[in-house]
Amino acid sequence: MTPRKILLTIQYDGADYHGWAIQPDTATVQQQLCDAVSSLLGRKIFVHGASRTDAQVSALGQKGLFEVIDCPIPTENFAKAINDRLPDNIVITEAVEAPPKFDLIGAVKNKLYRYTIYTGPLRPILDIRHCWHVPANLNIEAMNKAAAFLVGRHDFKSFASAKDTREDSTRTIFLCQAADSSVITARQAIYNCPYDPQQANSWIYIDVQGDGFLYNMVRNIVGSLVEVGIGRWKPDKMKDVLQAKDRTAAGPIAPPQGLCLMWIKY
Repeated sequence: MTPRKILLTIQYDGADYHGWAIQPDTATVQQQLCDAVSSLLGRKIFVHGASRTDAQVSALGQKGLFEVIDCPIPTENFAKAINDRLPDNIVITEAVEAPPKFDLIGAVKNKLYRYTIYTGPLRPILDIRHCWHVPANLNIEAMNKAAAFLVGRHDFKSFASAKDTREDSTRTIFLCQAADSSVITARQAIYNCPYDPQQANSWIYIDVQGDGFLYNMVRNIVGSLVEVGIGRWKPDKMKDVLQAKDRTAAGPIAPPQGLCLMWIKY
């Protein structure tokens, strides 16, 4: 009997997890999903992931895949059934049946990561687990000039962790852009807080969309763009960093909690 491939779209708050991938004696998102699906089906099931997010990194559009044989559960019922067995910080938003030859990793066309920075003078207590607090006036225009050098197909070795041992460090970046938020947040409305334009503009989002990423690549890009934003680097230094193909040429790595995997497209 041909196995059914069940493709999941997964959201999770990564703050309490040591990343996606299963590791011994530590909490991971993948382990929670494997346990939940195994409990549902009454046998050990392995849930594969399309992206190995790091410790404390969150996701709104991670993809997971598992196979079932001779299973009576309709595909459209899997999301709710699995959610009933997951902790509150993980949720399946969709379950669909993938084609028999579907390649979860190899078929990926592009991914979007978003990094959140808060530049206000005081830590945003209710959001601190999901942003990088940089109490400075970041120059977004300069950051975008620097980011423009990264768009296209390049060797991103300068932005790869030393732990990344892959021989091919060439990737294509479709979008790299920083923007602020000038709209009142839902939380301000809930708590009847006065609208403070300065506070709203203190949120900066850096979107990086590409066909694939090296280990720590997005966080190293963000750290380098912040060097530009605070005025330590000129925007055109990003071109030199890219050409150096040396991790020591790039800026410091941004902390993990500000990073979120927004979506994966096939």
